[in-house]
Amino acid sequence: MIDDLQQVYVERYGGVDITPVDPAQFAAPLGYFVIGYLDGVPVACGGWRVNDEIDDAAEIKRMYVVDSARGRGLSRQVLAHLETTAREAGLRRMVLETGVRQPEAISLYTTSGYERIANFGVYRDDPNSRCFGKPL
Repeated sequence: MIDDLQQVYVERYGGVDITPVDPAQFAAPLGYFVIGYLDGVPVACGGWRVNDEIDDAAEIKRMYVVDSARGRGLSRQVLAHLETTAREAGLRRMVLETGVRQPEAISLYTTSGYERIANFGVYRDDPNSRCFGKPL
């Protein structure tokens, strides 16, 4: 699924996501990753990792639902699960970055209570990036 997600970035932006993500960053207690299945097939994923730039924040990474499973509310289920696990880990805020060419992601986050925040990290000066945050 991550390879499929990277292909989405290539199609929409002309390149892969520039955020370095080592799978070890999703290991507890400083991270978490979940995969959702339908009929035994992986169809949704997402994770969070502690963000060192923003106090008490979990940064959402690699949220994705395969094309064939879209429209079933799976992204909202993954997002809610990530929020719950971050809260249980003692974090008080969720943050994320998405791109201007991902209107469905922006809609998901804004309708889930996320508000625009200042861009952070490698996206700080990227005009194609939008960062969002939400207290837990």
